[in-house]
Amino acid sequence: MAPRIVRSTPRNTAHRRNARVAGSESPVPALVLHLNYGVPRRGLPAAQSFRRWVSAALVASGHGGTVELSIRLVGAREGRALNRRYRGRDYATNVLSFPVEMPDGFTTPLLGDIVLCAPVLAGEARAQGKTLRQHAAHLTIHGVLHLLGHDHQRARETAAMEALETDALALLRLPDPYTYG
Repeated sequence: MAPRIVRSTPRNTAHRRNARVAGSESPVPALVLHLNYGVPRRGLPAAQSFRRWVSAALVASGHGGTVELSIRLVGAREGRALNRRYRGRDYATNVLSFPVEMPDGFTTPLLGDIVLCAPVLAGEARAQGKTLRQHAAHLTIHGVLHLLGHDHQRARETAAMEALETDALALLRLPDPYTYG
C-alpha cells in the first residue's frame, strides 16, 4: 500500500494569523503541517485534528512565528525499526520526535518530524481507558514539545513538560492525561 500524504496548510493565511485555539486568547502561529499515513487511515484522526493539536502545543509553549513540521503515522513494524535504529530499543514505541538540526547561524521554520505508531497508541488508549483521539492528541502535543527542545530526563524537566502538555490539552478541552482514569 502506498503511503497517503496530506499537506495541511491554511487556506486563508490572513484569517489563520488571527485564529485562536478554543479557549485561548493567544493567536495560533502560522503552521504548515505535512501529514503522512503509513497505515490505513480508517479510525485515525484527520489532518484537521492534528493541526489543532500542534497549534495548541505551540500556543501553550509560547512559540510564535511560522512553523513547519511533519507527522507520520506508522504500523508496529515501521515503528519498531525506527525505534531500534534511532534509539537502540527493539520495540515499537508510541511517539518518536526528530528535531531538525541546522548548522550554527541558520534558522528555519522547520521544527522536524514526529512519528506516531498507530497500533501502540490504540493499545495504550484501551489500557488507560481513554479514547484513541485523546491519546493521539496528548502524544502529538508531547512530540511537538520535544521538537521545541523540551525533555523529560530529569524530574524538573518532566514536571515542566507535563505542565505544558496539560495546558495544551486544556486549551482543547481535553482531560489531564496524568490524572485521567
